Amino acid sequence: MENIALTEAVYYILLSLYKPMHGYGIMQNVDQLSNGRVRLVAGTLYGAISTLLEKGWIKALPGEENSRKKEYQITQQGKEAVEREIIRLKELVANGEMVTGGGGK
Repeated sequence: MENIALTEAVYYILLSLYKPMHGYGIMQNVDQLSNGRVRLVAGTLYGAISTLLEKGWIKALPGEENSRKKEYQITQQGKEAVEREIIRLKELVANGEMVTGGGGK
C-alpha cells in the first residue's frame, strides 16, 4: 500500500465517489464539500481520474451505450487510501496543536 499524502483535489474526488458520480457532478460536489475553496477544472479532474483509475482507487461504471457521461465509484483500495489520509491529517493537527498550545484562532 502506498503511504503518500493526497492532494486536496484527489482527497475530495475520492470522498465524492463514495456515491457513483459523473465528472460534472464530481466538480460540483468538490466545490460544495470544500465550501468553494477547491474548484476543479476539467483538465485537473480528468487527469486525476485517469491516475486514480490506473491506481485502482476508482472504477468506471458501465454506462448507457450512447451516453458520453461516465460514472465513477471509489473502490476498496480507494477507501483505504482515504482512511490513511484521515489518519495522517489527524496526526498533523494533533502535532500542530501540541506544539502551538492548541487550536486557537
